[in-house]
Amino acid sequence: MTSEPLLTVSDLRVQFRMGGIMAGLSGQPTSIEAVAGVSFSLERGRTFALVGESGSGKTTLARAVNGLQVAAGGSIRFEGRELRDFSKSDWKPVRRRMSMMFQDPVGSLSPRLSVRSILAEPFAIHGLSGKDANAEVMRLLALVGLPRDFADRYPHQLSGGQARRVGVARAVALDPVLIIADEPTAGLDVSVQGEVLNLLNDLRDRMGLSLLIITHNLHVVRQIADSMAVMYLGRFVEEGETEAIFAAPHHPYTAALLSANPEPDPDKVHNRIALPAEVPSLLARPSGCEFHTRCPFAQDKCAADAPLPARVGASLFTCHFPLNPETGAALAGAG
Repeated sequence: MTSEPLLTVSDLRVQFRMGGIMAGLSGQPTSIEAVAGVSFSLERGRTFALVGESGSGKTTLARAVNGLQVAAGGSIRFEGRELRDFSKSDWKPVRRRMSMMFQDPVGSLSPRLSVRSILAEPFAIHGLSGKDANAEVMRLLALVGLPRDFADRYPHQLSGGQARRVGVARAVALDPVLIIADEPTAGLDVSVQGEVLNLLNDLRDRMGLSLLIITHNLHVVRQIADSMAVMYLGRFVEEGETEAIFAAPHHPYTAALLSANPEPDPDKVHNRIALPAEVPSLLARPSGCEFHTRCPFAQDKCAADAPLPARVGASLFTCHFPLNPETGAALAGAG
């Protein structure tokens, strides 16, 4: 008998109401669906990555999982409990088990608090008065590789990499089982990015953590994620094991993202798939396959019919004409 996944998200939907007195007039939509029916699961001790262009819904999805954004529909099960209808007070104990790392490493730290106060704050908020706050701060600094004297520094005295390490320390302070990390390497030098990823991998192994990573950096995904999903206009277009998707993407959008990934080898031949820059508006989703307006392999069927999910091996994707892994050209049709 297999145990239940740590996190299971089913048909999750997040909507934003349109403001202004003109909303709803002349047939205009009164809301947009930023996350449109997303489902995935995360096993204990594994890392799942959300990938896609800016505005694809990655951060909104993560905030909904953590209760920072209200979901309009679907299910969020964490450690066997349904979280969708939790009240604000219900969420407090959950956030001891599910912590969040925000995108801006320095901006996510209060400029008025020292590192000591920032790292001690979670214990005060959750009423853990029995803990020796100073000892816990020293423990956390050592855990993320920062000297003890950093406790008396303020965020403006930290580099981006140092601030990110403080953010990691804060995220693991209460021994969570899941960390949601939004662009954990954003704004960092390449060498520092590697250090942060190695730190997250090390903590995952040492503490038995699961990680949900939101990023557009595919090098990050390949280094840290066991499985991944590619988002487009609030939906998953491809999902599966990371190495399988990198080796043989089936959806043209996935292939285009991978082809644009910078390569350090100057002699490697780049077969880049160029896409039109204009992403459709959520106010006017394209008919049929929503990617057809940018897809280099689109045919008449793509504009008329939305593709059903199809599976090849461990990969799940939505495309009428998936790519041939051998040639990179579209196949004759999946459905």
